[in-house]
Amino acid sequence: MSAPADAPRNTARRDLLLDLQRRAQARWEETKAFEVDAPARASEAESEAKFFGNFPYPYMNGLLHLGHAFSLSKLEFASAYHRLKGDRTLFPFAFHCTGMPIKACADKITKEIAQYGNPPVFPDESELAAAAEAKAAKEAANAGPTDPTKFVAKKSKASAKKGTQSTQWGIMQASGIPEDEIPSFADSMHWLNYFPPLAKRDVAAMGCQVDWRRSFITTDANPFYDAFVRWQFNTLKKIGKIVKAKRYAVYSPIDGQPCADHDRASGEGVGPQEYLLIKMAVYEECLTGDLAPLKGKKVFLAAATLRPETMYGQTNCWILPDGDYGAYELANGEVLVMCERAALNLSYQEQFAEEGKPKCLLSFKGQALIGCVVESPRAVLKKIYCLPMMTILMNKGTGVVTSVPSDSPDDFMALSDLKAKAGLREKFGVKDEWVMPFEVVPCINIPEFGDACAPKVCAELKIQSQNDRTKLDEAKHRTYLKGFTDGIMLLGEHKGKPVKEAKPIIRQEMIDDKTGLVYSEPERTVMSRSGGECVVALTDQWYLEYGEESWKLRADKCLENMNCYHEEARNGFIHTLGWLRQWACSRSFGLGTRMPWDPQYLIESLSDSTIYMAYYTVAHLLQGGDMFGNARPSVEPELMTDAVWDAIFLGTEKPDENVFPRDLLDRMINEFNYWYPFDLRVSGKDLIQNHLSFAIYNHTAIWEDKKMWPRAFRTNGHLLLNNEKMSKSTGNFKTLKQAIEEFSADAMRFSLADAGDTVEDANFVEDTANAAILRLTKEIAWYEEQNADIEADKLRKTAPNKFIDRVFANAMNIAIAQTQANYENMMFREALKTGFYDLQSARDAYRLMSAEEGGMQVDLVKRFMEVQTLLLAPICPHTCEHIYGQLLMKEGSVTNAGFPVGEPEDTALTAANKYLGDLITNMRKGIAKCTAPPKKGPKGPPKSVKSATVFIASEFVGWRAICLGILSECYEAKMKSFPPVPEILEKVKGSELAGDANFKNVMKMVMPFIKYKMDETNVAGVSALSLKSIFNEIDVLSENIDFIKRALHVPEVRICLTTSDNVGSKADEATPGSPAFEFEVVEDVTEGNNLAEGLARVLLN
Repeated sequence: MSAPADAPRNTARRDLLLDLQRRAQARWEETKAFEVDAPARASEAESEAKFFGNFPYPYMNGLLHLGHAFSLSKLEFASAYHRLKGDRTLFPFAFHCTGMPIKACADKITKEIAQYGNPPVFPDESELAAAAEAKAAKEAANAGPTDPTKFVAKKSKASAKKGTQSTQWGIMQASGIPEDEIPSFADSMHWLNYFPPLAKRDVAAMGCQVDWRRSFITTDANPFYDAFVRWQFNTLKKIGKIVKAKRYAVYSPIDGQPCADHDRASGEGVGPQEYLLIKMAVYEECLTGDLAPLKGKKVFLAAATLRPETMYGQTNCWILPDGDYGAYELANGEVLVMCERAALNLSYQEQFAEEGKPKCLLSFKGQALIGCVVESPRAVLKKIYCLPMMTILMNKGTGVVTSVPSDSPDDFMALSDLKAKAGLREKFGVKDEWVMPFEVVPCINIPEFGDACAPKVCAELKIQSQNDRTKLDEAKHRTYLKGFTDGIMLLGEHKGKPVKEAKPIIRQEMIDDKTGLVYSEPERTVMSRSGGECVVALTDQWYLEYGEESWKLRADKCLENMNCYHEEARNGFIHTLGWLRQWACSRSFGLGTRMPWDPQYLIESLSDSTIYMAYYTVAHLLQGGDMFGNARPSVEPELMTDAVWDAIFLGTEKPDENVFPRDLLDRMINEFNYWYPFDLRVSGKDLIQNHLSFAIYNHTAIWEDKKMWPRAFRTNGHLLLNNEKMSKSTGNFKTLKQAIEEFSADAMRFSLADAGDTVEDANFVEDTANAAILRLTKEIAWYEEQNADIEADKLRKTAPNKFIDRVFANAMNIAIAQTQANYENMMFREALKTGFYDLQSARDAYRLMSAEEGGMQVDLVKRFMEVQTLLLAPICPHTCEHIYGQLLMKEGSVTNAGFPVGEPEDTALTAANKYLGDLITNMRKGIAKCTAPPKKGPKGPPKSVKSATVFIASEFVGWRAICLGILSECYEAKMKSFPPVPEILEKVKGSELAGDANFKNVMKMVMPFIKYKMDETNVAGVSALSLKSIFNEIDVLSENIDFIKRALHVPEVRICLTTSDNVGSKADEATPGSPAFEFEVVEDVTEGNNLAEGLARVLLN
């Protein structure tokens, strides 16, 4: 009878794992198992391998979640593996507090308390919903054409229904912060004291093998780390890698400073997009009606373009009739017509009298501009008209668009529509004389398309109108890049020049003669964590000179020698290093370290976190195991001068012993020189485009010696939870603490290992974690049973030399080799497969197959128990610690017990075991076929097999032998490859087979045989090309004849070597490694028992 649906879940197995977890962690803490120092003696340092792995310190504005745990698990498994196999292993962990998010959240709480009280009483949900809808309506009105699938208003209602969870106070409540403690978070320093200890608690509970003495927090709250960052920046400035200049940067008006990736709620990776504003002068007589207030002023329509070289071919200007436009007065008195969003961006680029406050003289709909006459710089036509275009996006550019129908498929089709459709002209009040006389003005020749590419490609693609979006995108894709790479200018002073040469010259000329204006905006929408939309601002600040030619060459060299584990990751780094340029490294708002030479600025959060891996090597000696840097056992932070850091990290002259303690300095130098460079950094792939690439740049700048550069970066994708994106709003979310409590650390780690090995998104499956609970606890129980059987002398003690013994021992050797390779390559899902699933299957098969062979052999059982424990230890250390000490009765900890050592795989035995399994499978199919009742007519009595004969061929003969000889000649052993198949077939056709009277029929069999043998060689090596099998088939079958009988329910099985006497029988079908067989079938024979059939099934698996 099943339990009722609401019955409490039986958690006994999970609780057992949690208990083992607590015991193991207590033991590790007591023995300081993961605290490791550099060897004091140089000889000792040279004689052993070391491993130093690290992980981007997580940001401390909340609890760690399962996504953090997934990335972290990659480093944890790698570190645990290296520690297990005997490497001196360092795995430190720290906590990032630098930047704007914590300060912004603290300020939000201050604001909410001031506005709504303490505790705050927020407006009810209906008021929030109304406010959200009003805001959404305003945004929709300003956004121009929208995607009808996005339902903005409904989304706002849904957001409003979250009630106070949309407030910072509500977010803190949802994170489990007691309400009476939330007011304390109005002080940003409280965040620094609150969340890092909780993160440490959860990482330790996960079982991560961290040396916690080396932990620290960032910002000037930690005086030692603060001194380290100041040294880093002083060093970079001294070698010319930091400059002060005005540059365009994505900027948060709310925060009053540039908004880097870590400061963004959305839009990570988005940078400034620079345009040229084409200033098209409006004729005075057009300033009537809605535009009349502008009379007497210099008014220009401002169109943003990326293609100033095409301005010669303008025939008109495009306007969105129902778009919202404004006339904005610049600091120089000129008036630019554009949308409000563009004006706001421009106001942060030193064009208006007051930063961030564009002066709007007039607002109006785009329809007021239709029919206006303008003069556009460089255009052949001196007067062009403003015409309607319905596909203009008001959230991109200025809302004013130049029209060059010779080279723009969109422009050509829009102009063609207006010419062809009188109704369309009438709808927007467009007069014929504004449109009909204007023809395409060729301005660029592209060899593939001629003098006017747009009309040609539109005709080729049979584009019918300006609304044929898919074909227009294809047309644009075909022509735009070609125009730049292959185009030749047809008009203007640069006629005859390639476009790629003329383009930058024309652009600069227009800037110089003030007919064009540099303008920049974000490539896509960027929202800051403070809640505001970002703009692009021209900011005067400090920049890291990423992209500088000589520096980039060093970064490229570093990447070239690094292990990136996946080609996709390497390509990501190549792409990033290709586009990455100056990076704004100073901020005015937030937490962090002050710029040493310009303390009005803080160092930006992605910039103070590029070489801190070096700080790990000495943190424990400076901070005395206190992450906050408050415990100062040996030196005051004020003594950590640049000269001291130079001596530690750069090997410069040591300060006088009176200035700094020599013993401490020597220990720090020794620690750094031993551990650096780090061997591995693990991260999510989203950090390739910033943090990880910055780390490459900074290491190559500060350390001249290439030996100090990073050795490996291993990146992974995001983590899905049960195949869906993790999201707090949908409830599909787990903190690290929740996952450990629900599944235990080991079952969670098991599922994390199983989640995926690639750079694509991985999937944590709760069912896998629950199944792991069962698997691990059942394994513990089985070990206990075996110990009892060993104690009771129930296991076989004869020498382990039976076929099934040798196969099982060989399976363990295979598992050891494959699992070690998978750990080395950080393929942890594969390690779980080879080191657990496959080994478990081999054990289960051995257990069942040996049931009638005297049982399992005692030494092999002991060997399996130890091998399985050690192979699984990096992934499930708590369970394995218990098994290792309490069940295997081993001394010490499993974490450094040594990786198991196996013998090389016996490939002949592997092949023989597969051969036996395949034979039984094929014979069972044959038995089923020959004993099956007829499909038609009377069924008759049941049939059974009385006996079976297995025919074995000792070697390949005839055409097969000739083909194998040719393959052996063709095989390139060093390259482990064959020439192309057609080349091999030509050799076959030129062999003695060509004289065979049955040559055509033989050739039909040659091709599949050659392909089969080539594939087999790629797996098994050159031995697959031998004329004989690599094992003795008669010996294998003779040794296992009783098992074959039981598995097939056949009383008698004969083994027969093919000879000339049995030519023409079934024996003809036998080849080495592929025996043939025939059966003697009788009626009314009693069926056998089911045990052997079950054993056969296990064998086949």
